[in-house]
Amino acid sequence: MTIEPLAARDMQFMQGNIHACPLRGHSTSFQLVDEFGEGKPYADLIYEVIDYEDTIYTGKLDATGSARVDNHFCGPVVIKLCNPYQGTDKTYTFLRGRPHYPLPITELQVRAEKTRFFHKSGVRTQANPVKDLAETDAYYQVEVSELVKHVAHLPPLALRSDPPNKVVHKLLRPTPTSRPFATVNNSVPDGGLNAIFSQADLATVELGFFPPPPTPKGIALLPNKHHVMEVRPMRALRPMLSTGDEFCALNLYQLSLMATLSYTDFGQEPDTHPVRTDSVSFPVQPSSGNWFGHSLPQFDELWKVDASQTKKYFPLYEEVPYSKRLEVVPFDPSLYPEVNNPELEDEQEHPAKLHFFDDRKKIKNSDTQAFITHHDELILISVRGTSELLADGLRDGDAYQVPFGEGEGKVHRGFYGGAQAVYPFVVGYLEKFYSGQKLMITGHSLGGAVALILSEMLRRNSRYSPNIVLYTYGAPRAGDTTFIDSAQSLIHHRIVNQNDPVPSVPATWMNTFSKPKPMYLANAAVLTLNPAAGFTFLVWGMINFSGDDYGHHGALRHFMPVELAEGHKSSILWEPGCSTINDHGCAKALQKINDLPKRNPFLFQLFAAGDHSMVGSYIPGCWASLRRWQEAQQLKRSLVTHREFEWVSGALENIKSQLRAIERNIQNHPSAYVRHQERTQKTDALNNEIDKITMTQARLDALRGQRVTEADVYGSYADQPEWVQENLMRWNTHPENTVQEQLAMIPPIAENHDAAIAAMTGGHAVGAPFHLDIDSLV
Repeated sequence: MTIEPLAARDMQFMQGNIHACPLRGHSTSFQLVDEFGEGKPYADLIYEVIDYEDTIYTGKLDATGSARVDNHFCGPVVIKLCNPYQGTDKTYTFLRGRPHYPLPITELQVRAEKTRFFHKSGVRTQANPVKDLAETDAYYQVEVSELVKHVAHLPPLALRSDPPNKVVHKLLRPTPTSRPFATVNNSVPDGGLNAIFSQADLATVELGFFPPPPTPKGIALLPNKHHVMEVRPMRALRPMLSTGDEFCALNLYQLSLMATLSYTDFGQEPDTHPVRTDSVSFPVQPSSGNWFGHSLPQFDELWKVDASQTKKYFPLYEEVPYSKRLEVVPFDPSLYPEVNNPELEDEQEHPAKLHFFDDRKKIKNSDTQAFITHHDELILISVRGTSELLADGLRDGDAYQVPFGEGEGKVHRGFYGGAQAVYPFVVGYLEKFYSGQKLMITGHSLGGAVALILSEMLRRNSRYSPNIVLYTYGAPRAGDTTFIDSAQSLIHHRIVNQNDPVPSVPATWMNTFSKPKPMYLANAAVLTLNPAAGFTFLVWGMINFSGDDYGHHGALRHFMPVELAEGHKSSILWEPGCSTINDHGCAKALQKINDLPKRNPFLFQLFAAGDHSMVGSYIPGCWASLRRWQEAQQLKRSLVTHREFEWVSGALENIKSQLRAIERNIQNHPSAYVRHQERTQKTDALNNEIDKITMTQARLDALRGQRVTEADVYGSYADQPEWVQENLMRWNTHPENTVQEQLAMIPPIAENHDAAIAAMTGGHAVGAPFHLDIDSLV
């Protein structure tokens, strides 16, 4: 039996069905505060309170974020704050109204995004000043997702010491529910459904005898008490990425981590298609899904980008409002039935399908893998490099040239196939979420080559051409010189590590899957006894006098470690112009392979080389370069010291002398070189290399006098020095980022006698090793 609602004067604040003979007279008060105990951020929010008799009371929080509901029916009440955002901030109005996956952003969410953490780490504070006030009967640490209706787009609950009293929900009258795609979620860190429903109840649900119980909405409050609810700030971490076109050390390091993360799976659970649950999670670490869909949204500072990684390399993170994070779109079949409904079968969308491309299990596959995510300023695309040895090795070796259908010239057939496979996936994402952002594309090894062709395909699409920046690491050649020339407008920062053999391929011998032909003269003994002389012979063996149709694209930056006397080490990241060092690395790999009593396929060994590894080589080199550039910028110094300049310049002069000796030998004994092309072609190639070495010396000299600016280090963040410093403070709290690593430090001035003489003569101290790494001739 029910009775009619009360008088009309009461109806402006409450509504609902009231059961016969209820008791009234209870009152409940509450306050929303931030982690500093301030309630002002939540002033004037519209709240909704439902009592035991299902009567609804509405009102506004006062200037202190407080409210009181008087004379409600006996029993606990539930508070919700579901009022949609009605403001004019373009960030939120765009997200609420975008055509694909519009977000149900509430006013509460916007207010929470504008608050800040008490602790910079995001760990819950235990010292909120309102916690111990005499009028505080109950103190809860709550999150926006517990007070609103739709939660799929919100972060998972973070650990806390003062969760809401879930047991109070047991005192409420059960409400029928209909959730056609519901499942039990046991991932809530402070109890969740297990705190409301018995294990026996949950077992019957899991056996399929009963439908899943509803997830409680709102926070249940006890009557006649004052409740203070500390709302967790809705802040997220995102890797700092400059949106400028120019190269910067920040992006060098950050994108080396993102390129490595592409080797992981997406890590979504359930890992099925279609997804038949009402929600998904991303518990697998490391995985791109966990990074952007779970950990960074709840302010966890991640560092692992590879399962085998043991050394910590933290990205530079910036703290942003949650809606400006790198997004993983929500999955909610009840909110987005037109795309999330499992009855759509193969056409169903879910985060893994939208953000992660992986065709390895398909019948006709290219063995390509990539992930994509975005925020309001950029779209990040990362393409995986060589991983599956058999399939990727065959694709890397399939160097047959085919016409580039989207533009000019010819490209590597294997890499082109990967780009063609991933292109529709990327364009499909852009059609949904592109709104003028910068396209930041990265890849390592094979992934870098695929990323280059993919970037040029996108650049040819007039909608995206002004906004593409590409960073690649250890990428092999992907196209002929016509393709390279036609793609000059594509901004490409190409990173090559010392002695990495992969950027030297494909060479002419790599057509289809033939065995490698000899590429160098047998001078292993010379190499061992005299590194400089052995280097020259390897240069000679690697020069392709018959011409190489493949060329490198982009502006090279070469990571060159330098070993000085007294055990000192340093590193230089620069733009040399002469050839042969990368090819020298390839020759070294070949030499080592030939020394092995039992050799695996050439490509497998080539790509497994330590100098080509991201975790073992590229990431440490990029981290050291960032540290070196930071130090140079802070101390107002150049990137190359006088000591380093003299050392490298002397080595280059030594190489030029040896190349001239080879040229004289050709002129004096032409018959010994019949197996090559005409003598003039050989001498022209050598003279061209000598000229390039001279140009490289000039570049090194210019670098010696150039001072490092904030833009060189931080790119588009250079005009926000205070913001950079705030984020550096977080980065520097990790001791791994402040350790005195030699490669990251500017070397000291030479002290001993041998080193001083070497510096004056342009040579090097007797017995002291050195490494010189320059790019290959294109």
